[in-house]
Formats: sequence, C-alpha cells, structure tokens
Amino acid sequence: MKDGLRIVAGEWRGRKLAAPEGDTTRPTADRTRETLFSMLTSRLGSFEGLKVADLFAGSGALGLEALSRGAAHCLFIDQDPAAIRAIRRNIANLQAQTRSEVRACSVLSLGPAREPLDLVLLDPPYGTGAGAVAIDKLARLGWIGHMTWISLETARDETVSIRGFETETMRDTGKARLHILRWQGQS
Repeated sequence: MKDGLRIVAGEWRGRKLAAPEGDTTRPTADRTRETLFSMLTSRLGSFEGLKVADLFAGSGALGLEALSRGAAHCLFIDQDPAAIRAIRRNIANLQAQTRSEVRACSVLSLGPAREPLDLVLLDPPYGTGAGAVAIDKLARLGWIGHMTWISLETARDETVSIRGFETETMRDTGKARLHILRWQGQS
C-alpha cells in the first residue's frame, strides 16, 4: 500500500485510502485532488445529491472525495484487478457500500446509460488519449448530457480537443493538467 493518500475534505476528511499494489496505477496526489475539487466547487456550488462516475478509478480517491463531500452515488470503473481490490477496500473502510457501485471492466465496454450523470471524473493513463476517446463514447451512449460536468486529468504537456466539447477551464498542478469540460452537443 502506498502511503499518504487521504480524503481531503467533507465527511471523511483525513481518512487514509489504500492505493492499488504495484505501479500500474498513478493515484492523483492529494494536492492535485484538492485543486480539482476547488475548481469543481466553484462551478457546482455543492456536491449534495450528485450522481458521479470515477472512471479509470485506480484507488477510487476521486469518487470517494465526491462522496465525502455529499454526492449521492458513485460508479467506480477500472479494469485492473489490483485497483478493483483497492477500491472495494476503501469503500468498505468508509462504509460507503450503499452509495457505491464497482464495475471491473473497461470504460469503453459500458453500454447505454439510463440517464446522464451529474459529474464524470476521468484519470486515464497519461499520454494515451484514452480520456478523450472515453468522453466521446460516453456522450454518444447518454452517460454525459448538457448538464454534466466533466473532469479530465492529463499530463501537464497534453492538450485536449474533443469534438462537441468545450473546455470550461484548465489548470496545471504538479505533473498534472486538469481540464473541466462541458458538452455542447454534436457539431
């Protein structure tokens, strides 16, 4: 277990999180997560009652942070077995089972959504373009709607351009670049 991963704010502030064993995942640093949630709070106002997805979830830290701040439900998706174990362990330790769903699959294998989510958090492997591909597909399948806020973390030197999406804001923090996106519809 990697040391130092904690919930930044809310109901579970300061609680430790388990990171997946091995080095196939790169957990979002606490400071980067704090910056991201500050950016989101200034746009959303509150996380109360939101339906959230944490995609390429790793430890689940992003989705658990949203739950700690009042989100109603979070769908965690990752295909790495070590990540799934860490996510389930973190959910159990925080007693968040009733507000969480974990799926061990590729983000790209998701089928059509019943309704759009309020917030989609993506932290794919840097330099792969997987986040842009996932966002495009999720919009076509109804997971992302006009009211959905989207957070995409990339490496600091990556740019993001997804047809039909507008970058609301972007901020560099450490080695990461945080993009907040909104869907404008198909162009």
